[in-house]
Amino acid sequence: MSTDTTASVSTHILDTSAGRPAEGVAVGLAARSGRDAEWRALGGSATDADGRCKDLPALPEGTTHVRLDFAVEAYFEESAKKKAEAQQDAPANRDSGAGVFFPEVAITFAVVPGEHYHVPLLLNPFGYSVYRGS
Repeated sequence: MSTDTTASVSTHILDTSAGRPAEGVAVGLAARSGRDAEWRALGGSATDADGRCKDLPALPEGTTHVRLDFAVEAYFEESAKKKAEAQQDAPANRDSGAGVFFPEVAITFAVVPGEHYHVPLLLNPFGYSVYRGS
């Protein structure tokens, strides 16, 4: 919960290639108090069945920049495994030997005290998009 002296952050992930929330993605949260300050890891969470992280750590007072680190490689590997098991005769993905194109997604943004920042990640195996949500 945000106060007048801190900002707050929430996020969710939608897998646009599957048309559903991305469950089980580890999300790390880091903050710093100024452009030249060191990043401080605050902890993390994992997305639930709705693709949301409901228990990200609170931001410390004085936070000016936030970084969300999404570990998407394991999610896509698990998704590919489930697809392969469900469709054993389906054609292979054209880049299946190359692994995951974006194994991690790091989003850095500026914050001001008293504001809430919801940052959705729209994800697919070959690209992603983010925006400030509500």
